Amino acid sequence: MVKMEKKKFGIYLLLILPPLFWAGNAVLARGVADLIPPVAMSFWRWALALLILLPFTWKQTRRDWPEIRQHWKIIFLLGLLGIASFNTLLYAAAHSTTAINIALTQSVMPVIIVVISFLLFRDRITPLQFFAIGLCTVGAGHIVIRGDLQRLLQLEFVRGDLFMLLAVSLYGLYSVLLRKRPDIAPMSFLTTTFAVGVVLLLPLYLWEYQTAPSLHLTQPVVLSLLYVAFCPSILAYLFWNRGIHEIGANQAGLYINLIPLFASLLAVIFLGERFQGYHIVGIVLIASGLLMFNLLSLRMKR
Repeated sequence: MVKMEKKKFGIYLLLILPPLFWAGNAVLARGVADLIPPVAMSFWRWALALLILLPFTWKQTRRDWPEIRQHWKIIFLLGLLGIASFNTLLYAAAHSTTAINIALTQSVMPVIIVVISFLLFRDRITPLQFFAIGLCTVGAGHIVIRGDLQRLLQLEFVRGDLFMLLAVSLYGLYSVLLRKRPDIAPMSFLTTTFAVGVVLLLPLYLWEYQTAPSLHLTQPVVLSLLYVAFCPSILAYLFWNRGIHEIGANQAGLYINLIPLFASLLAVIFLGERFQGYHIVGIVLIASGLLMFNLLSLRMKR
């Protein structure tokens, strides 16, 4: 029993890393929007991630190939939703909406995951658990609007916000459907879903290449692509998929609310912004919601 509790605690710690990497991805996407077209950003992110993985995973992937071929439909769907669609829509949104709107839209993803889990699998949560989700969402939103309700009232919504709403809905569906993934090695799963994403993005990339300004491989562009290929892609997806496998999409989904918090902290560290009182309020609300939901989930499983 103690060993199991320690394992769960390790998973909770592991789930902190994907939001950290994705926060860096969101900040970077907005920062290089004028340097890298959205489909190019997504295509090269996954193509490079696949190239990094293949030397280490191709033997295991080959051993898992019979299982992969048998379950190709769900692998294709997960690659479409979580790899090809979500990130391309996020990068496209960064060209027409603000970083605040992107972060605010992502903060509703835990609610979307709960709704999809109920619609597809009739997963239920208690009123107290839903309250905990609300605490996390409010905490994330408080950080996004910097504790100023007036900023929320002054938000203007554009086409990019629709892209983000579609993106978080598709990623919520990806997270819920991960329970249907085949019983193959985690690295084989990453390799095959990344490959699906690259193949699906290739026609869009070729079209964009003909219509958008050329991609110039300057140092900021190369470093940005290497970062998004390794941290928000390989590491984040490996940890996220493992976390959902261990504790379920509803519980793991709450950690998405850490993205605005980490994005703000990264701005403090790298952009010289000041740590403010609204950060503290947001941290307390998010931490309280996470703790409450996790404790309630543990109690229900006993």
